[in-house]
Amino acid sequence: MEAVLYVAHGTRVQKGIDEAVRFIEAVKQTVAAPIQEICFLELAAPSIVEGVERCVTQGATHIAVVPILLLTANHAKEDIPEELHKAQQLFPTVRFTVGAPFGIHEKLIDSLVDRLAPHAVEQHARIYLIGRGSSDPTPKQDLSRIASLLSERIQRPVDVCFLYGVGPTFEETLQHIQQQNDATPIYIIPYLLFSGLLQHHIEKTIHALQFETANVTLCAPLGYDENVQHVLAQRTDETLQQIKEQIAYG
Repeated sequence: MEAVLYVAHGTRVQKGIDEAVRFIEAVKQTVAAPIQEICFLELAAPSIVEGVERCVTQGATHIAVVPILLLTANHAKEDIPEELHKAQQLFPTVRFTVGAPFGIHEKLIDSLVDRLAPHAVEQHARIYLIGRGSSDPTPKQDLSRIASLLSERIQRPVDVCFLYGVGPTFEETLQHIQQQNDATPIYIIPYLLFSGLLQHHIEKTIHALQFETANVTLCAPLGYDENVQHVLAQRTDETLQQIKEQIAYG
């Protein structure tokens, strides 16, 4: 029997956990799978191994593991496979098919345009996307491509920076803006799914620099809107289709 195991990131902020669960529950209504469970990569329960156990207890023999991750980095390449290896030792007859993170998707560009919509973005304004960051260079490449697509859509420059890892850091970017000492309007969009500690850090960092000339506006994060729901539902369906193909071809 097929099952879907949604793997959310996890956070110490309960509001972030609640947001993730509501988001996944909405998507579950659109997915045709008899068993669907939620788990977290870190900082929250149930864990991936516990999520697998819940699926197996209900009769799952093949589990579609769907990462709720915006970009492909170490979580997708290393952490999730490591946890699934542990689960495989406990349930050696269960098969796992791991889906892709959200990646580059037109619907996500739509959401970024929506984040700018409440603001009267000036023609000469500059927009920055802030990624979580990673030691893996892949997220920088992917977010840069997303920024390029957004720039084409809104006909304004869009750059990227990161809270940590490879690429220009958020702090360095803000300091550079401050040093330019001009009045170019700046709009910052956190490329994050939930409003947690990272969002608070972004707000505090902007406030601490006390910009005197540049007009810096922090937009709402990407979040869990209908476009993002669409992407998760699509990635889930793609993973379930992979299972069907694997069964068909043995």
